Amino acid sequence: MGRLKQKGKAGAAKAYMTRSAAVKKLQCSLADFRRLCILKGIFPREPRSRKKANKGSTAPTSFYYTKDIAYLAHEPVLNKLREHKAFAKKISRALGRGEWSIAKNLEDSRPTYRLDHIIKERYPTFIDAVRDIDDALCMIFLFASLPSNDRVSPSLIANCSRLAAEWQLYVMHSRSLRKVFLSIKGIYYQVEVMDQDVTWLVPYQFTQNVPSDVDVRVMLTFLELYQTLLGFVFFKLFTDAGLVYPPPLDTTRDEAGAGLGAFSVQIAENIVSIPKRENAGKIASTKEVRQAIKTITADPSPVNEDVDVDSRDFTAVPTEVDEVFVLHSSIGADATASLPTLQSLSEARNSAPTSLFSPYTFFLSRETSRPVFEFLIRSFGGRVGWSSSSGSGSPITESDDSITHVIIDRPVIAKTSGSTEEKERQRRRKYVQPQWVVDCINAGKILLEDLYVQGATLPPHLSPFGDKPGAYDPTVSLSHLEEASAEEVPDSEYERASERNEKEEGVGEVVETVSISNADDAESLRAAELAAEAAGMEYGTFEKEVRRLQRKRAQKVQPDDQSEVDMGKMLLSNKKRKLYERMKHGERRRAAERETLLSRRREIKGRN
Repeated sequence: MGRLKQKGKAGAAKAYMTRSAAVKKLQCSLADFRRLCILKGIFPREPRSRKKANKGSTAPTSFYYTKDIAYLAHEPVLNKLREHKAFAKKISRALGRGEWSIAKNLEDSRPTYRLDHIIKERYPTFIDAVRDIDDALCMIFLFASLPSNDRVSPSLIANCSRLAAEWQLYVMHSRSLRKVFLSIKGIYYQVEVMDQDVTWLVPYQFTQNVPSDVDVRVMLTFLELYQTLLGFVFFKLFTDAGLVYPPPLDTTRDEAGAGLGAFSVQIAENIVSIPKRENAGKIASTKEVRQAIKTITADPSPVNEDVDVDSRDFTAVPTEVDEVFVLHSSIGADATASLPTLQSLSEARNSAPTSLFSPYTFFLSRETSRPVFEFLIRSFGGRVGWSSSSGSGSPITESDDSITHVIIDRPVIAKTSGSTEEKERQRRRKYVQPQWVVDCINAGKILLEDLYVQGATLPPHLSPFGDKPGAYDPTVSLSHLEEASAEEVPDSEYERASERNEKEEGVGEVVETVSISNADDAESLRAAELAAEAAGMEYGTFEKEVRRLQRKRAQKVQPDDQSEVDMGKMLLSNKKRKLYERMKHGERRRAAERETLLSRRREIKGRN
């Protein structure tokens, strides 16, 4: 006789655990449980059957994996939280009894914890940490702009401001800024670090207020984790770049409002460089290891004990020839051939104009945002100065003759007075609005200043993040967009769109003539072209109709694939079928949005 199964001892009831049961098992408060889940990256799960997971109950609750809760039970931070709870009771009792010496000793021995081990657990490699710093940067820059109150301490805001400045210093030093977008929410930045795109949002420099209905404790828990994460990441980035971390801060200049100029980027000395192996990601086979051992044994040269074995060059004879290399004659006897690698080719392909503003010197007017445009201009190699009202530390003055551009955001006011030297200086300089800097960065080149001069109506500021395949591009001409949409949109939708255009243009008779003709026969095609030309149809419209007829005829010749698609969908599981339907729904929605934007553009072009 088999073993009897007891209810609630197997299946979903064993794999899942409710939040109240988890708090009871861990013997901690609900606030500590939330903090642990945030720090360890554990979040609620949704079981397939909530009734089975809750042992027959249908009450609304949150479920967690039982393995995750068992994982939390061995967390060292949990023990520290318990010690802090006992510490709070002891110091409260000592203060209530008036035992001030005991209370002072308890305060000196307050229990603390570190999150270093959690960072190492959640991010095994450095690339994993770089991929996940988007939210961390957004949180850091947000708290750096908040005012201090009883819930947010001044030291916390100062630490966030320091981390934000360190990140900007690294971006300016490495010239890794790629995209900028001025939106209603704030300013979006995107940099490329370790071949990874990092995007974050910075709020505008307005007076911020902490809402009373926002639970700041949850955000502070995330901020505690993010500060530790960014400390690890920044140390690695600065060290790899050969810089001193943390960068020294001049408190005198910082108090005078120097901003990023208060930090000094210094080159680190006595850096121990670890040699990188070319085949670091390749697993050596047994034959290669034996050949390397034979090479070591047969090498008559003396071996230094301090030399790393990995730094030696071994020439193993492979049994199979994987690649065929073409031998090139070297220039000299001591010259070594440098073959292009995948990394060098990718760097050459993804090279960006990082020295875009190097030949220019900018001066920021007092109404422009100095921290924003100082960061943008210096990230692309430009020199920038500002007036004394915007802060101290400007490397140039307003009367400097090397200034080529003045970033100004005020209306044009005619000046009748002024010296001849001042008028000549204004004639040499170009006065542009702040959007010109951002549009030049997104375009990757210096744009003409005529559209961005002082007091002019600015062109539309387009987002550089809409480079998805098949997305609507307002910079492309209407004819190219219609051709691309005709190739991507299904025949039925394209036919409906073409019918609308035919009714608007009044070329229905010519379309009927083209439809009767044979689109594959050269003579019939020539006759239809003459008929279309006589009717006044444009050649581009005629070509579109011919391509549509050819696709329609090819579709009639080929068997209908809808039945095969339906059969394939029947073989999918429910989860994969729903995922497939969501993908198709997204494609149809994007195609409809694209067609809507195209129709609006046609209407605007027709009115003009």
